[in-house]
Amino acid sequence: GERKDMSDIHDNMHFTTKADLEVATLVSGGGYLVTEQSQKFMELLILASKFLQLITTKPMSGPSFEISKMGFTGTVLRGANENRALSVADRSRPEFQKVVLQTQEFIAEARIPYGVLEDNIEHGTFINSMQAMLSKAVSRDLEKMTIQGDTTSSDPLLAKMDGFLKQAATIVYNAGGVRLGKGILKVLMQLMPKQYFDPTAMGFFTGSNAAIDFADSVANRPTQLGDSAFQKASIGGYMNVGVVSVPLFPQEIVVSSQNTTNVILCDPKNATIGIQRDIRIETAKDISAREYIIVATLRADAKWAHEPAVAKATNVLASAGL
Repeated sequence: GERKDMSDIHDNMHFTTKADLEVATLVSGGGYLVTEQSQKFMELLILASKFLQLITTKPMSGPSFEISKMGFTGTVLRGANENRALSVADRSRPEFQKVVLQTQEFIAEARIPYGVLEDNIEHGTFINSMQAMLSKAVSRDLEKMTIQGDTTSSDPLLAKMDGFLKQAATIVYNAGGVRLGKGILKVLMQLMPKQYFDPTAMGFFTGSNAAIDFADSVANRPTQLGDSAFQKASIGGYMNVGVVSVPLFPQEIVVSSQNTTNVILCDPKNATIGIQRDIRIETAKDISAREYIIVATLRADAKWAHEPAVAKATNVLASAGL
């Protein structure tokens, strides 16, 4: 028995050492992924989340990045007068604004049981499996943090920053605790400033229970939708604007003893996540749990590029039932 235990320890050391060597081929000095692997990791991270595939993800070379905005929001047409230029007061000027992505540091961990580690090492698939497992873990937590983040939260992860739901504060409609139906979506569309409303680019985003309620309410009235990515991801729509179920939208916001959620009407490309290219990978072993530990450290931030073009409904019933 003792000889077998020593053999197992030797095998474990062999495979974990080999895994460390393979990870070392991915990273540069200081443990940071080399450029090609960093790009691949971010691609895997985005593919692991339906939500991240729909929004804007910005690779960043440093801790801050300015999103510049320019647009004409007022009346631009004037009556023409022959042989006379427009007065200075009548000339249209674009509005220039900027939003700054300022990244914060986050850590994600994936654990690989020794048996799985050995199989992947022997079959030459360790690096691909490791990246897939780690990117999935990072993607899940990044999505949760950027959606639900709230600096007043008791959850250490969520307290790091205000996420997209908290940031959407200009156009807010209290739905009054009812289930999601076309009435709430209609109000959001009416509240959206007309200069921003584009049904071909926008979608409604909400929690899975609310999305099921909406799908049930229109089950016998199919709606013809367009061909954009988020509409393909939708479960139905209203006035040619798709409704998308986002699993990590919170569904346990307690209002008057009821579980509620939010609904967001926006162009998903307005939601922007910045991720620094410098992604660090470190490894360790938990010999008592017989697991190989991989830890990724990255820096990220999330901002609406133009928050006034976002409409939010709160207090939408999200509990299961009729």
